[in-house]
Amino acid sequence: MLRPLCLLVLAAAPLGAQTLDDRHLPVIPRTAEETARIATVLQPPADFTTTEPFEVMQAGAATVRARPNADAFSQSSANMPFEDEMGFKLGNALFRKTWVASPSSTAASDGLGPIYNARACQDCHLKDGRGHPPEGPEDGRVSMFLRLSVPGGSAPAEIEDWLATQPEPVYGGQLQDLAAVGHAAEGRMEVSYTETPVTLADGTVVSLRVPAYAVSNAGYGPLAADAQLSPRVAPQMIGLGLLEAIPAADILALADPDDADGDGISGRPSIVPSVEFGVPMLGRFGLKGGAPTVREQSAGAFSGDMGLSTPLHPDPWGDCTPSEAACRSAVHGQEPGVRDGLEVDKASLDLVTFYARNLAVPERRNADDPQVLRGKEVFYTLGCTGCHQPKFVTHRLTGQPEQSFQLIWPYTDLLLHDMGPGLADNRPEGRATGSEWKTPPLWGIGLTAQVSGHSYFLHDGRARSLLEAVLWHGGEAQAARDGVVALPAEDRAALIAFLESL
Repeated sequence: MLRPLCLLVLAAAPLGAQTLDDRHLPVIPRTAEETARIATVLQPPADFTTTEPFEVMQAGAATVRARPNADAFSQSSANMPFEDEMGFKLGNALFRKTWVASPSSTAASDGLGPIYNARACQDCHLKDGRGHPPEGPEDGRVSMFLRLSVPGGSAPAEIEDWLATQPEPVYGGQLQDLAAVGHAAEGRMEVSYTETPVTLADGTVVSLRVPAYAVSNAGYGPLAADAQLSPRVAPQMIGLGLLEAIPAADILALADPDDADGDGISGRPSIVPSVEFGVPMLGRFGLKGGAPTVREQSAGAFSGDMGLSTPLHPDPWGDCTPSEAACRSAVHGQEPGVRDGLEVDKASLDLVTFYARNLAVPERRNADDPQVLRGKEVFYTLGCTGCHQPKFVTHRLTGQPEQSFQLIWPYTDLLLHDMGPGLADNRPEGRATGSEWKTPPLWGIGLTAQVSGHSYFLHDGRARSLLEAVLWHGGEAQAARDGVVALPAEDRAALIAFLESL
């Protein structure tokens, strides 16, 4: 059931008197008239025989024409002022920039690693799209890696229900599978699959591949016996600035941690300490909502994936632990008086943030096709909108016209949901349990094969089609998943056609 959207600072949630503001945004408060108008606009449709007003424009005025090639996710917001286009292009250049290890003659590009997962942002987010698991023993792992942790550690006193973990004592927060000359990589992620059949109501048999993960060639000794491994595929990059501009209150109003409405869905907000602002904030980015803003997500990737220092993570050794002494003591790319004494200075981080914030969402395709409209009705009827919230209106903002006061259709509530044991990584992260994941946005999902050259979905790319992805849903989504299993073939095809139109 689609929950009504109410504009509360906090829903009736177990967060006590804590409030989560949007201090990362230059907000102009909504008027009472705007609030009433928004509530009307966000009501679910009563008629599925036609499209809703502005539905095709998934990102509001920022929506771009859907290009028929791999560049479909690499366009700037359609409503971007002309004078800002150079900043977007410079951010794109930095996003694509290949970094090198120090010392180097290319002083403007050194500081990589010395152990790392990628040499450029674009290596993981090729064409600004999704990464993929390795397709064979010789295939690179560059767009997928393993998060690492062990139980224990401290918890922020100001955040309730925090599940304390700490980095693996030798290997840190993620497995670094590449290294500069003279250094050993941390290891190699290994994945293997077993096939398990699922029989649908009409007799169709779908095979799901069940992954198993391990680490080989561990370069610094064995991992801790209680090490927790979580595979992560790089997500697509479109629409991030618009997701960042959704009022936290509107997201929190969708939370129902005790399932008070009895629909079997109990979304919870991810709440994380902000590195930049020093207070708890709503976690919006990352597969478990580990980052509150685009800027913090970008800075974390520079540090964790490439070993590059930024204003938010000034250590030049990235994820290297004290046990990796050679990494800690290696020559780095920081120079006094150059680039703010960092490897990625404030100006560069700002440009990459602006770029990531303004990668545009393409318009819907075939939205008025009768089969697509029937698929939309099935999507609503099965209760998929209980997690995949169709639409929001963003904050009215100063200085960010691209994200200001837009009706958007991301199909996510940005909340944590228990997806059952089948999808569990058994690795807590912040408030997220080992079986909880943040609802991913669905906009652009139908262009995955066109942009990324594959159709692998879910957090680790195990699903080889949208239908497989649906059949992996469990936990809070079990009823919707079972509803898909029971569908007649024509309605199942309509549902997939609807998803492919997004």
